[in-house]
Amino acid sequence: MGLSIKKSEFSAEEFERFAAKVRTDLSALTRLLDRPGFGEGGSSIGAEVEFYIVNPDLRVQSINAEIAASVQDPQLTLELNRFNLEYNLSPQAFRGDPFARTEQELLAAIRRINRHAAPLDGELVAIGILPTLRESDMGAKAMTDVPRYHALSKALLKQRGEPFSIHIGGNDVIDLEADDVYMEGANTSFQLHWRVPTDRFADYFNAVQLVTPVVLALASNSPSLFGHHLWDETRIALFKQSIDSRSPNHKTWRHPPRVYYGNGWARSAWELFAASASLYPPIIPVMSDEDPMAVIDRGEVPELAELRLHQGTTWPWNRAIFDPSGDGHLRIEIRSMPAGPTAVDMCANGLFVIGAALAVLDDIRHLTSILPFHYTEHNFYRAAKYGIDAEIIWPHKDQVQLQDMPLLTVARELLPRAREALKRTAVDETEIHHLLGIIEGRIETNMTGARWQRHITESLFRTLNPDEAFRSMLSLYMANQKKNIPIHEWTPSP
Repeated sequence: MGLSIKKSEFSAEEFERFAAKVRTDLSALTRLLDRPGFGEGGSSIGAEVEFYIVNPDLRVQSINAEIAASVQDPQLTLELNRFNLEYNLSPQAFRGDPFARTEQELLAAIRRINRHAAPLDGELVAIGILPTLRESDMGAKAMTDVPRYHALSKALLKQRGEPFSIHIGGNDVIDLEADDVYMEGANTSFQLHWRVPTDRFADYFNAVQLVTPVVLALASNSPSLFGHHLWDETRIALFKQSIDSRSPNHKTWRHPPRVYYGNGWARSAWELFAASASLYPPIIPVMSDEDPMAVIDRGEVPELAELRLHQGTTWPWNRAIFDPSGDGHLRIEIRSMPAGPTAVDMCANGLFVIGAALAVLDDIRHLTSILPFHYTEHNFYRAAKYGIDAEIIWPHKDQVQLQDMPLLTVARELLPRAREALKRTAVDETEIHHLLGIIEGRIETNMTGARWQRHITESLFRTLNPDEAFRSMLSLYMANQKKNIPIHEWTPSP
């Protein structure tokens, strides 16, 4: 979320000045994007992984600040709720074995953090939503006590004017009200950053938007909340509703939520930043002293701190990122994938989304012209709800008519094309074979993290009460996670 934030109360004048500075930053970004050679450089990846912290009873353990103080690692950051942490992995050049390097760094980080967590009766778990989470674990007491989260909560609640309302259907149904944003912290994710060429940013972004539903279904790992079996990726519905700042009583126009899939196929990188500035009022108006136009006049790259901060308080599932470091660049943050089940599974998801996007890239302008954008948004929510059983609307290069297709059929067709596209990059063939083999394994066994959790829990319901069944399932999950075995190789029964 950009700048360090020291306070949580702001005046109307501060909001106005901040909004004006965002507009200046947008003008500066226009000039920067027009600068010859801006953003050129090799492709790279980075990632953030969010974790739950559990105690020996596999309940949440609210000790994120204590662990972070003990570990003293700048790559480890506090998350919204006190039982969550986030680890920011080092950027890797997209050549050789970038995901193997990411995997090893992640496993080493988990071991190191767990050594500090153990004396505090804590342990990390990478899972979309913790199956043993209870409503009584939530509430204002759950939130991490730092100014930026208080500021975020106050601003969103003020805009909404009443508690957040959460309704999720599925095999079961859940209806909740929350008087703060703490429900957002029930979600933990694996967020992939992909640096792509600035001059073709919109094409790359649209390619990622098109393939995300397929990847999400195969990566799904969040089938329950508070003992209810809901969507295969319940996080998608929960995150959107838990911070929906739109007032239910404000009926003048259909304002989009701050968590959204997109407003249409992208035509330029600049448009993605401009849309977030025009559609969403600022919520954390912290100012810098930079004059971005003067910085550009000197031939340097401005920080655009206000624009970046504002962009960090809108949550599209795929987000455009401007990074001023070095000579500056743009990247795509792919935000919809859940944490877990294992480090190697997350790396397989990451390579597959890039490979799938590269597979459709050459045809993306044709594909987006024949597939209206709202269908890809429809695909995204179908994938989140039904996982690998979803049916989606998928365009083909030579297809005359759009039609519903089983998502797994699309995945089977896309996988070899992703493999071929990746072979044309600088990534080692052994890495491609290993990680896409994991995706193939999930397709062939019809197994995802969400399916495994559901199968195990339902079989345990025969002999255990729901609370014991979810806890026993989580114990098995954590044992498998520690072995770093891909999910499709886990035993499908307790």
